[in-house]
Amino acid sequence: MSTAILTGQPVPGSSIEGDLRSLGFDVRVAADAADAERLVAEAPRDQRVALVDARFVGHVHALRLGLTDPRFPLAALPGAVTAQPEARTTVTRALARENSAGGGTAVAVDSLPDRLVTALDADGAGVHRPELGSLVAAVPADPQARNEARQAVANVDDEAVRLKSAVKSRDGFFTTFCISPYSRYLARWCARRGLTPNQVTTASLLTALIAAACAATGTRGGFVAAGVLLIASFVLDCTDGQLARYSLQYSTLGAWLDATFDRAKEYAYYAGLALGAARGGDDVWALALGAMILQTCRHVVDFSFNEANHDATANTSPTAALSDKLDSVGWTVWVRRMIVLPIGERWAMIAILTAVTTPRITFYVLLVGCAFAATYTTAGRVLRSLTRKARRTDRAATALADLADNGPLASFVARVKPARTGAPLLVALLGTATLAVTVFLGVTSAPAGAVVYVLAAGLALSRPLKGALDWLVPPLFRAAEYGTVLILAAKADVNGALPAAFGLVGAVAYHHYDTVYRIRGNAGAPPAWLVRAVGGHEGRTLLVTVLAAALTASQFKVALTVLAVAVALLVLVESIRFWVSAGAPAVHDEGETA
Repeated sequence: MSTAILTGQPVPGSSIEGDLRSLGFDVRVAADAADAERLVAEAPRDQRVALVDARFVGHVHALRLGLTDPRFPLAALPGAVTAQPEARTTVTRALARENSAGGGTAVAVDSLPDRLVTALDADGAGVHRPELGSLVAAVPADPQARNEARQAVANVDDEAVRLKSAVKSRDGFFTTFCISPYSRYLARWCARRGLTPNQVTTASLLTALIAAACAATGTRGGFVAAGVLLIASFVLDCTDGQLARYSLQYSTLGAWLDATFDRAKEYAYYAGLALGAARGGDDVWALALGAMILQTCRHVVDFSFNEANHDATANTSPTAALSDKLDSVGWTVWVRRMIVLPIGERWAMIAILTAVTTPRITFYVLLVGCAFAATYTTAGRVLRSLTRKARRTDRAATALADLADNGPLASFVARVKPARTGAPLLVALLGTATLAVTVFLGVTSAPAGAVVYVLAAGLALSRPLKGALDWLVPPLFRAAEYGTVLILAAKADVNGALPAAFGLVGAVAYHHYDTVYRIRGNAGAPPAWLVRAVGGHEGRTLLVTVLAAALTASQFKVALTVLAVAVALLVLVESIRFWVSAGAPAVHDEGETA
């Protein structure tokens, strides 16, 4: 159990002890500053410890935000400071220094927690201070100030504030107006019954898988049920994040589940639609795979652009200025959020079209909508990059290189590269264009194009990706690899080749998403042995083209299936091992705007 140590003179009628116990703290009372130091030393080393001024007046949710958020090793609010186990040594040293300077008696005169926070700031310890908004957190110096603080507490309903803050401040139109008005209450219902965000996330996945199974029946009743269940899954998908924010139940595992399950749900639903269409005699596997490729490439564009620019200097441009001006016109904000077809709008569209039309029409509309959204967002980011005077950092270049997913073949080329190479993006474009032309010409010419692609992949990453548009290199590689698998499977023209290709692209896409979420959590890229084992994007592309040229159509289908299973097993086992036992920071991934 976490320990809270009350310091200073106790105040008759104060509710602070009860408030701290309601938050799960074992409350101890320090007689003076030296006693507080002793109690900190005696607190369990593997648990959180907090020092709170006994005169504290404020909302319980203010204490919750300041003292229980698992994402921050050190956190504070007026009159209180907390440390997780990894920051205990820092607090102990600062406290000992303060007691030595104050003679161990200052606790009765001023606020020991506030003095401690000042000392931690001077040490550069990085103390997090939550945004309290209208919530009250104060240490009144006299009875009049105490009465005023208590009145301020009474004037604000902290439960209403807590419920409102559980909803993302920036979200899509459909989610904001059609889901969040009631899903936040579902989140509170879950919290009061002890349910965790991970349990809700899992329920959302199961609901989506049942929806996919309903779509796979190929009947009108199945399609209607699938649409309804897909919306229900999305409600739960919103609820898990709101529950995490409402109860501050952030975790590394939860971030991974929330992020990866979103992709698993959507792509499993695509597969269900394709199976349902096949039952009715319509083969839409190519459309399903195309939708998955387009959506994955859209996400990689988002990830690459954000990683390239999140710590860039001089992050301004006329395009960004125009966007800021449009934000001042309310209706344009919602229009721009809707036309990028975020997950809420996208799932609502898919659900409605599934219920009232056919899988083929659903995929046609989805592809057109996502293509328009991808063009709109990518064009805007290209304009920002070209007009922005910014210098890419080494960290950004490393992240982009990790997202590129170069394997052993490209790495070898990068080591033996010529003295002069072209700009990374131009080299990548040349290799991708060559690959595309040879793949379209036929399976016999595809391996030659893949060899050029391997060389281009190595040369493109032989220099740091610090150019204005070098963030386009990773999504370009994704489109090249996934598109090659799609085209060659379609050219095989044998029953089962496209579903096998769907499985292979799904497995590889999971590996690429996993790379993104590790980078977001500051946990680094997947281990080098895993990247080598699955071949890197260029190795897999070369292998698929060689298999297509050397095998019969039926044998190629089997080879794709075996490759899909092998890649899936490798990346899933390593990913699950990492995220279950990871030392990555506790976060709740906000992911794609809902």
